[in-house]
Amino acid sequence: QVQLVESGGGLKQAGGSLRLSCVASGRTFSRYTMGWFRQAPGKEREFVAAIDSSGRSTAYADSVKGRFTISRDNGKNTVNLQMNSLKPEDTAAYYCAADSLPFIGARTSSAFDYWGQGTQVTVSS
Repeated sequence: QVQLVESGGGLKQAGGSLRLSCVASGRTFSRYTMGWFRQAPGKEREFVAAIDSSGRSTAYADSVKGRFTISRDNGKNTVNLQMNSLKPEDTAAYYCAADSLPFIGARTSSAFDYWGQGTQVTVSS
């Protein structure tokens, strides 16, 4: 079992930056691929970024590539999402997720086994 708690959401103007963090419980954090997803009102949850268990491999949605950076610290059981050049269309609830596979597989919600409660990001124009 892995419990995930996100933090760092808030309200920002377009062009600004936010850093989301996710802290995981348990001693097996370093075995999991970690991901970030987001869900805007009335829309399906969508993949944002993922990082493999070692931190050496990452993947991003086209919509955030070049603006967002995912990173992890296995010693602190944390995964972060640095979000720069924010746009109003980035407004959503952001969720941290853990996949029991050590490598990045399918970039779909169903591929991830554990989820946090989410943190809201709102970007004003």
